Amino acid sequence: MIFMRDKKSKKQKKIKKDIERICNVKQNDIKKLISEYLFISLGCIVMAMGVSLFLLPNELSTGGFSGIATILYYLCGFPLGSTMLILNIPLLLIAYFKIGKQLFFRSIYGTVIFSVLVDILDKVETLTHDKFLGCIYGGILMGIGTAIVLKYKASTGGSDLLSYVIRAYKPQYRSSNLILVTDAIIITLNVFFFRTVEVGLYSAIAIFLMGKMIDLIFEGINFTKVVLIISPMYKEIAEKIGNEVNRGSTGLYSRGMYTNEEKMTLLCVGSRTESYVIESIAKNVDRTAFIIILNAREVLGKGFK
Repeated sequence: MIFMRDKKSKKQKKIKKDIERICNVKQNDIKKLISEYLFISLGCIVMAMGVSLFLLPNELSTGGFSGIATILYYLCGFPLGSTMLILNIPLLLIAYFKIGKQLFFRSIYGTVIFSVLVDILDKVETLTHDKFLGCIYGGILMGIGTAIVLKYKASTGGSDLLSYVIRAYKPQYRSSNLILVTDAIIITLNVFFFRTVEVGLYSAIAIFLMGKMIDLIFEGINFTKVVLIISPMYKEIAEKIGNEVNRGSTGLYSRGMYTNEEKMTLLCVGSRTESYVIESIAKNVDRTAFIIILNAREVLGKGFK
């Protein structure tokens, strides 16, 4: 009887621990989800500031549905945010069946929040009527906001969501090319409507800055470099890199196809400054070393992100 009680007690304790573990996991998931939606909201706020305070008052746009909505805003007086939301509805319905439920619900949230904020901030007095300043600051804010939204796997509709849908049918098409073509068409329509080439030229600057800011946020300011070193003195070079730069190296077995000789290629990853030091070390050890330095878009792991 005592043995049976102990066995039952252990089983109850195990069940209790399992329940507590599941509850903790769920709590962490909920906290993570709330955090992600807060960041999506932040991105929408920054985007709305770029549109309502800089681009819209100067008849500029960064393409997408905001470009069509800008034309309707000046032509018919329709609210910009509400127009963007209406234009996105058919796209969101198609997206539901093609891009997955998680991205769909986040895209609905991002689209609604962005549209509402644009209409709210439209009532705030514009900060500048200078088109040049408008395209610069509008493009920068749009880029920062868009990068934050994309980083948390969401969308605010428009050309980026359209690219997701098109790629669901035609996966061979690149998203960047689809967005670029869509934005170029809409910017051209803006030029025809406002009857001035300046609108297109300033909008192109805004789109360029927007793209650069997205790259900057995704890649960071301190670009990472990949250094490939081919040298028979790879052991000495790797040892010096470890001692002087405090970076590890990876030896890759390779074969020179011209000489048909087996070689060892060192692969080392570091910051831009570290890559200069690594290059200098390799040259000092072996003047004939073959060195290739590449840009790395993103590096994950120990010593990096």
